[in-house]
Formats: sequence, C-alpha cells, structure tokens
Amino acid sequence: MRTLTAAAIAATTALILTASGTAYALGGDRPVTTRTAVAKHAADVQIDRTAPVITRDNILIHAPLHTIWKIQTDVEKWPTWQPHVEVVVKDTPGRLRPGSVFRWTTEGLDIASTVKQVEYGKRLAWGGPAQGITAVHVWTFTPTRDGILVHTEESWTGAPVVANQAALQAALDDSLHNWLSNLKHEAEDQAAQ
Repeated sequence: MRTLTAAAIAATTALILTASGTAYALGGDRPVTTRTAVAKHAADVQIDRTAPVITRDNILIHAPLHTIWKIQTDVEKWPTWQPHVEVVVKDTPGRLRPGSVFRWTTEGLDIASTVKQVEYGKRLAWGGPAQGITAVHVWTFTPTRDGILVHTEESWTGAPVVANQAALQAALDDSLHNWLSNLKHEAEDQAAQ
C-alpha cells in the first residue's frame, strides 16, 4: 500500500473540490484553506442550479495551460476546430472580458453570448439567450500532475427547455462532450507541433 504525503493529500483534495464545484482552490505555493476557497468560490459566476437541463463534464488535456486557454478564448477561431460552430463574430473587440459580447451559430442556433467572468487561466463564464433558451456556461481549468483538467458545466432554462427537456438534455450532453473532445484534440495537436 502506498503512503500519501501531506502535500499529495492536499493536492488531491484541492483537485476533487475543484472538479466537484465544492471549492475553487487554485492557489500558489501556499496552502489554500477551505474557508478561503469557499469565499472566493462564492463570488464566482454559477450555472442556474434549478434549471431543467444541466450538463457537467471533464476532460484531461495534455497541453500547456496557455495553449488551452488561447484556443478556448479565441472565439473567432472556434469554427476552425469546432465542426458544429459555423460562424463567430465578436461585437466587443480585444480579449474576452466581463461584458464582452460575441454572436455565434451552432447546430441551427443563433446565440448571443455575454462574458460574465474571466479569470485568466482559471475560469471563464458566459451566458445569454438563443431562441427562447437562456444558457449559463462555466469553464474551469485546473493544472494537475498529469495535465490540465478542464471542467465545464452549463444550464438551460426557458419555455423550449421545459417543453422538450429530455431531447434538449441529450443535445447539451452531446454538445459539451464533443466540445471537450475537440478542445483536447486541438490543444494536444498544437502542443505537439
């Protein structure tokens, strides 16, 4: 049986808490207490936990964090690596920041997204309406010993969601699974070059 060091236990606990959404504990060299992590996490943008459709998914990516972050936040290039994203237009020039707006089309949906939170290399959240559906989408990026753990969660509310919950749940599940797989493929390909 392998004995874990205090540092390994702390790192594993932080990873589990982060991945589960219980706490957001990405600190520097000094330990982050649960109280500190929870206080910081409480200010973060959250999905609508009462929404009829919610999807959560994770993937481990073997690429540098800056590569993954650049790919994910360069929204105008999404169509080059996301086969279902047809077009993206930024209404707000420059880097993504709270209040930035971008419009995009995917799988027949015209979406206007407004960035709600950007914490470079750690957290990204946006939301907005699409044909009666209101979405909130949150991404977190956690360095681990084995790569970068990318966690995403999204909620959908609105009359179309209530009317067709099962089909829209399946659609969102597939969409986020495919998004993560495509992000992994693109980031790992770029890292190998």
